[in-house]
Amino acid sequence: MDKITLLISCRDTEGIIASVTRFIYKKNGNIIYIDQHVDMEHGVFFMRLESQFAKFPGSPEDLKREFGHSIAEKYGMSWEIHTEDPKLRMAVFVSRYDHCLYDLLGRYNSGELRVEIPFIISNHNDLKTVAERFDIPFYHIPVSKTNKKEAEAEQLRLLKESRVDFIVLARYMQIVSEKLINHYPHRIINIHHSFLPAFPGAKPYHSAFKRGVKIIGATSHYVTEELDAGPIIEQDITRVTHSHSIQDLVMKGRDLEKMVLARAVKLHISRKVMAHNNKTIVFS
Repeated sequence: MDKITLLISCRDTEGIIASVTRFIYKKNGNIIYIDQHVDMEHGVFFMRLESQFAKFPGSPEDLKREFGHSIAEKYGMSWEIHTEDPKLRMAVFVSRYDHCLYDLLGRYNSGELRVEIPFIISNHNDLKTVAERFDIPFYHIPVSKTNKKEAEAEQLRLLKESRVDFIVLARYMQIVSEKLINHYPHRIINIHHSFLPAFPGAKPYHSAFKRGVKIIGATSHYVTEELDAGPIIEQDITRVTHSHSIQDLVMKGRDLEKMVLARAVKLHISRKVMAHNNKTIVFS
């Protein structure tokens, strides 16, 4: 069975759902999932639809062309139609922390993440052995105040040559530049502890410990030019008490970071996230 995923956003008006489902029906498609949301404040309609076809009526390109002409233009839609193949190509950026990297590669190796990983980029050499263990190319691109533009140019060269679809920052401890963000809008996924901005800096868990926090958390979001303020994809928390040590907080925090990042990546791969006005619509 051939399958498509359709994502739509446009001004909210009557007849959108009926027009789209009628189009799928006329193409002998079977709708297996449909969900929609209306942003009442801004009057914007969002929809995600999955449909199966015993055989595509023509090619996927023909289907896209006809949908654009007969439906999308009528409603002024921003829209995407995706087939299951090929797999998305995911580059991983990492620094020295290995917990998120190991988790992603483990899920990738087991088939849980339906992606291709053409390479791992790091500003340090520490995790090269991890990449080798999973037989994934590893590129060490040091970043400093004096070579930041050159490092970024090399990163972009590798990303373009490998036809990378999106990037995951698996605890990459460098600020991503505007140029890279503009090449991959809403396609760079980051993870950080949820103490920001209350507990910024290199040792947030130490600062939180001194304040006697009762919950800790993690947030995964798309990267924008405003540091750690992009559209949030996934979050989670866990409770802590006065009996927990700083090391307990660090361990619990890292567990959360792994899980939250993995869930965000899976939502992105499944095309269940739509970004709008620095927020996200995340479909189930």
